[in-house]
Amino acid sequence: MTKQHEVVVTGIGLVTPLGNDTQTTWRNAIAGKSGIVALQSDEYAQQPHAMAGLVRGEQEALDHLVNAKDQARSHRFMHLGLLAAHQALTDAALLDADQAVRDHIGVYMGVSVGALDVICQSALQADKDGHHRRVSPFALPKAITNMAPAWVSMQWGLKGPVLAFANACSSSSDALGFAFRAVRDGYAPYMLAGGSESCITPLTLAGFYNMRALSRWPGAPEQASRPFDQKRCGFVIAEGAAMLMLERAESAYARGATIYGTIKGYGATSDAFHMTAMQPDGLGAQRAVLQALDQAGLQPTDIGYVNAHGTSTPMNDATESKMFKRVFGTYADPEQKNHVRVSSTKSMTGHMLGAAGAAEAAFCLLALHNGVLPPTINLDTPDSACELDYIANAACTLSVEHALSTSFGFGGGNAALVFGRGN
Repeated sequence: MTKQHEVVVTGIGLVTPLGNDTQTTWRNAIAGKSGIVALQSDEYAQQPHAMAGLVRGEQEALDHLVNAKDQARSHRFMHLGLLAAHQALTDAALLDADQAVRDHIGVYMGVSVGALDVICQSALQADKDGHHRRVSPFALPKAITNMAPAWVSMQWGLKGPVLAFANACSSSSDALGFAFRAVRDGYAPYMLAGGSESCITPLTLAGFYNMRALSRWPGAPEQASRPFDQKRCGFVIAEGAAMLMLERAESAYARGATIYGTIKGYGATSDAFHMTAMQPDGLGAQRAVLQALDQAGLQPTDIGYVNAHGTSTPMNDATESKMFKRVFGTYADPEQKNHVRVSSTKSMTGHMLGAAGAAEAAFCLLALHNGVLPPTINLDTPDSACELDYIANAACTLSVEHALSTSFGFGGGNAALVFGRGN
């Protein structure tokens, strides 16, 4: 059997509704701040409950990174991915690596929706003119999901394997899982992996709203995402990007790199049940979690912190809580002195869809690295169907050895990642 390598994370890049860099995002997360705002532009005037988690103020950084011509040829979800990748490479001290090293850095990214707006605008233009000559030759390259990792690869000459993963809300967790396997099993010494999403449009909101998935919270937008709360009423859509630099432990130690933590296990399953709903008993999700734990060589009681999928939808949160109670048993009981802590950072960021899993993986690693567990905000009245310690409304200072992240997507894809604290 080929030697398996320990996989460590040496760089993190975050561009989220909580901030345009990792430090700002983390600082606001542990402070319990919300990045959800009302959508004010005229195009949302007829949209009920129009709110979202928006990335703001990133243009100056983008202008330093990408020239105007290339910005026009690419989509916003690619721009956010480039910004996050730049941070991760810089953080890992690999931005100026020799080309001999870059030849072996791969890029895996999860993108769920891609540029739906570009496709719609192109279709409308073609229909309006009665012919297709006015469709931009850049319409398709701006729209297809694999152009996110392709732009990252082209920007810095990264010539390892390049792939995009489209598995709804599990997309970037799967990208990280496959990147973990590539480094662990010797297919690539370095992998830059994560996800990006920017699909906040009237059409996207209408689609999610009409399937009754979006929050119908009547009050302040910052209170609308409320996972595990009795009054939760749907998720809040968001945009953002998260990228992590994965490499072999021996190379990271040799370079003297900062090690945020290790990736120890990845589980992936399918519910094979429904287009949009989770399997009600949560057994598909449970199998993914148990796979990841088994691969990591850990018991459930070894996990100190879980960053839950926690979307704020009535069914998902109850099903996920029920699944955790089965996996963790008495260790899930908040009355026990030693018990697992769980939080949903979507309460603050909103749901970044294809980028969510990678951002939540980053939160797990930052929690392990800093000894602080981020909270679930807006958890005012815990639902009786959700009875775990959700770190309600205030961060918890606690040093833990291992963390778990879960992601579940439309179509039934489940992903779980297990992380360990760095030395």
